[in-house]
Amino acid sequence: MAADAPHPAFEGYATEAVPQAAVGSPGKDGVLELTFERTADGTTLVHDYATVPFHVSGTLGHDPHPDADTVFVQSPTGGIAQGDRHDVSITVEEEAVAHVSTQSSTKVQTMTCNYAAADTTLSVGTDGHLDYVPEPTILHADSRYVQELTVDLAPGATAVVSDVVVPGRLARGERFEFERYLSRVRGTGPDGLLFEDATHLTPGDRDPTAPGVLGEFTVYGTSFVLAPHRDEAELSDALHAAVTDGEARAGATALPNGAGVAVRALGDRAETVQATLHAAWDHARQELVDAPAPSGRKY
Repeated sequence: MAADAPHPAFEGYATEAVPQAAVGSPGKDGVLELTFERTADGTTLVHDYATVPFHVSGTLGHDPHPDADTVFVQSPTGGIAQGDRHDVSITVEEEAVAHVSTQSSTKVQTMTCNYAAADTTLSVGTDGHLDYVPEPTILHADSRYVQELTVDLAPGATAVVSDVVVPGRLARGERFEFERYLSRVRGTGPDGLLFEDATHLTPGDRDPTAPGVLGEFTVYGTSFVLAPHRDEAELSDALHAAVTDGEARAGATALPNGAGVAVRALGDRAETVQATLHAAWDHARQELVDAPAPSGRKY
């Protein structure tokens, strides 16, 4: 397999030269590093480093949790282009509480060669908590995108990790015209692997609207509520009850190895799926850190 390819399905793409700016050129390899620590004044962002297309302009103090800190990651670009490689690392130290999101949706632009990739590593220290809830990813026509996320939990740590995928610019009638989308999520703890989850969509090879895939729905979202030291059956039942009354078709199920709960939602609009996942997030957060989820509003 080509050294740059994260998956055999992307090996052919990796050999394709990018005409406008080669892989690894300035502006193509975006790096984001954030570290949060617990201090006498609550959680504090003690380290941040960002290169294009990422930008961090400080923290926000609007979280309902009195000790939490919030970062909304910004981007001055129009989206993710072919040949882009992004590396995100977020660390929440012992007993810190952090919320990280993006200011707006991530737009994966149309591609004629190569592919785009994002590698995200989340680390949560002992008794810490992280909410990683970015805005939706929008897959434009002919895009090829792979995102890999690993979350590592120390003893007593918890996390909520969400992802919403929009398969095109729906307002203009663009649906499932992207070439390939691969998302892999991996959770680990002190004893090793907790769970792995993957979504691999290739509309040209298999119809995503087929029964057993997305069916009649368009937008797909998942929230992983990771709490290895909690009763996952009880939490799963509670989260299932929290999401079944929404407009989206949703449900919750326990993850293997007592890792926590996965909540999945399907809908026709991103807002509908986000609202359903927010209901799950709100309930989970009150269970995990005794505070409601922040508002999803970014303006």
